[in-house]
Amino acid sequence: MPRLKQMSLPMPAATLALLLLSGCHLTRNQALSPKPEAGTVKVTVKVPEELAAKNMQVIYRSTKCTTTYRSTLDWEKRTRDSYAGLELQPVRRPGTNVYEATVAVNGGGACRWKLSNVTFGVKYGDPSRFGDDVRFGMGGNVVAMFDETDSAHGGPNAEPILSAEGVLSVKQDYYPWLMEWFIGGHRKTINLTTDADIYIKYRAPNARAIHFEPIFHPGFLTLSVQPKMKREGSETIFYYPDGSSRPEPYLDKPRFKTLQDIRMATEASH
Repeated sequence: MPRLKQMSLPMPAATLALLLLSGCHLTRNQALSPKPEAGTVKVTVKVPEELAAKNMQVIYRSTKCTTTYRSTLDWEKRTRDSYAGLELQPVRRPGTNVYEATVAVNGGGACRWKLSNVTFGVKYGDPSRFGDDVRFGMGGNVVAMFDETDSAHGGPNAEPILSAEGVLSVKQDYYPWLMEWFIGGHRKTINLTTDADIYIKYRAPNARAIHFEPIFHPGFLTLSVQPKMKREGSETIFYYPDGSSRPEPYLDKPRFKTLQDIRMATEASH
């Protein structure tokens, strides 16, 4: 069984500007009590070599138990639905590189919690291979939303394609991207870049199984180097795996088509 623990709650994007009058900590009679017999969503992630499965963040919503807050716009008291969260550590299927966890649709409890959204994905397993001071940065995330509310990372930005059996399949190319920063302190992060946002977000209320297969291309690393000081005309330079370099001021990340072209040309020549 996946390891489960109560998590601190990310609030939906629409509530980030609100000052809460009551906290996010649940009282005993508000606690989650997931009921798998009422239906589940099975999430599987096929994890490529060099990457690792992230813990899954599961958010439930209650329309019965509400939270009071003051709006920062007019300071009036208002109420909204309450949210509660769990963190699941996916379990590796024996003899495979597939990690899985099962999420109950019904969160149970006196608040009648219902599944709102699930966030999961992959990260670099050992960022230190790029240097002792390198940390994992961003990328490799998927969000599935099961109700009409948005996630803490915003609303949907991709169209789900569901099978007749309610299976949502997500397959995405990823490339490694090493970022070196100087302004605000020297630091390095290794990231996963693709042609989509950092969080690929679907609204799929009828999904009962989700398969995520990141296609990772570790041999095609892009390095971006930030200027050491802010001055007119200074830009972050991107060094692509074919030896070319240029700024990407309108993207602020590696150009995905360039990476695809470099990889396919390399593979065609072998």
